[in-house]
Order: sequence, then C-alpha cells, then structure tokens
Amino acid sequence: MTRWGILATGNIAGRFVEDLRLLPDAEVVAVGSRTAESARLFADRHGIGRSYGSWSELADDDDLDVVYVATPHSAHHEATMTCLAAGRAVLVEKPITLDRAGAAELVETARSRDVFLMEAMWMRCNPLILRVRELIANGAVGTLTGVQADFGVAGPFPPEHRMRNRLLGGGALLDLGVYPVSLAHLLLGVPDHVAAWGKLGPEGVDENTGIVLGYDSGAVATLSCGMLGMTPVAAAITGTLGRIELPSPFFRPGHAVLHRLGAEPETIPGELVGNGYQDEAAEVQRCLAAGLRESPLVPHSATLEVMTLLDDIRERIGVSYT
Repeated sequence: MTRWGILATGNIAGRFVEDLRLLPDAEVVAVGSRTAESARLFADRHGIGRSYGSWSELADDDDLDVVYVATPHSAHHEATMTCLAAGRAVLVEKPITLDRAGAAELVETARSRDVFLMEAMWMRCNPLILRVRELIANGAVGTLTGVQADFGVAGPFPPEHRMRNRLLGGGALLDLGVYPVSLAHLLLGVPDHVAAWGKLGPEGVDENTGIVLGYDSGAVATLSCGMLGMTPVAAAITGTLGRIELPSPFFRPGHAVLHRLGAEPETIPGELVGNGYQDEAAEVQRCLAAGLRESPLVPHSATLEVMTLLDDIRERIGVSYT
C-alpha cells in the first residue's frame, strides 16, 4: 500500500484524491495546507484521517510514502523543496516550476538527497498516448514530419483571477501551452529552431500564443494556446506514410484515429476512467516499489527540456514572472 499526502486543497487536489480511490494499492492518509481550517475542511470532505495547517507538518509525517503537490504553480518550488528537505518523495503538478532554473534546483535537490521526484505531466502516462507513441515507433505513419496541437479556453477571466496574475505565472503558456509543447517534445524531441508570438493582456501575461518548432530533420510542430476562445484542443501527428488524429482533449483522448496511406481509417480505442490522474499515480507507485528515483515515462531530462523551451518561448513573446 502506498500512503499519499496531499499538499494543497484546491480543485485539482480534490480530483486527484478521487482518482487515487480507483487504485486498490493507494491510500490517502493526510492533507496539508497553509491554514488548519482549509486542511480540515478538505480532510472532512474527502474522508482523510489527518490534516495539517502547514506544509512542513505534512512533509514531516513519517507515515507518508509520497506527497502530491497541487498548489498554484508559482508555489510549486517552495512546496516541493519543503517535502524534499524532509526526505519525502514528491509528485508535483505541471509545470514543475515557473522556469528552468527552479526546476533544475528541484531535480538537483532530489538527486542529492536520493529522493523520488516526478512532474505530474499526466499525458505522458496515459495508456492511449503510450500506445500512439508505440505505433509511431513501429513505423505506422512513417517518418514524422509534423505535429499540430492547440489548447485554448474561452474565459473570460476577471482581472483578479490567477490566470491574469503575472506574479503567479498567469497566462496561457504555463497552464495550457505546456500540453502542446510537451506533446511535440514527446514525439519529436528538442527542436533545433523556435519561433513564437503572443498577444499580451494589460497584466503582462499572454492571452493568445502561437509557437513553431523546427527540426533539422524537416519536421515542424505548429502549436497554440490561449484564453480568449475555445479551440478544438485536438492534435494531429503526421508522417510520410499517414497520420494519427487525437480528438479533444488530445492529452487524454477517448480514442485515436490512424490514417494509413491507401487504407481505411482505423480507430484505436481508449478508456476514460475517473478524471485521468490515476495513471500518473500508478506510475509513481510503480517507481517507488521498484526503488527508482525518477520515472522513465516522465524523466527529469524531459521536464528540464520542456521548461527550457517554455523559457525560450516566454522570452520571445515578452512575458516575465518577476
């Protein structure tokens, strides 16, 4: 049995706890928040035995095997460092931090303390995404030539909303753009060329962003994210022998469609269970049981490479979180 602690009490923390109930070998034993009242209310709502009014108290609970950090991403670094300093394994929500420097510090700390750390990029643990990656590796669509993906939401977000707060890492890129960028990285790796343009709001955060990643192989990734209108939230992966379409939401699709040249389309079924977070939780538990300090599905190298890309894109569109 893997004993989980939950750090933070927001909406995503609640959905994650719901999905942990789907794993027979997972148990949520404690929750921690900045205030005792918030932690207690969350514990009562989700039937959790212990609640703490500080992150450090939760991290110091020796009855925990791993802590899930679900704060807004501007607090990921501090919360995760608190847990790592206590020797606690951590699954931290994506993006792991606001920038590569902070991410690198977390990775270095986890390695120096010999503690497990994983970014919660749940798309990389999704069984259907893994199946699509396997098909591509086996040549189902030939040599990859392009990835197209978008993630836009309608909003509107009021001025006081976290998505519009520059100091909290607001804007479309870190919340939404991380998904298409991560998909392109998963399939094509680190690009050789990067171009980006963003429409910034009055708070200095990006409201609509377009990204082009170029590869010396000739492949191109065309990506977008925004909070001004609902986009298809779909993806297409094109190769010399066909393409694979991922319908909305592409990071957790219910099915995929494989189009081979000269053949009828093939539907590749997926299975939508719960909120979709149980797959990353199961991967954490598998790694802990095997004594691993990082996941081969979400390795530290991938986390750092994507954060490097996000830093590059931010600089190009003129967004700063300081």
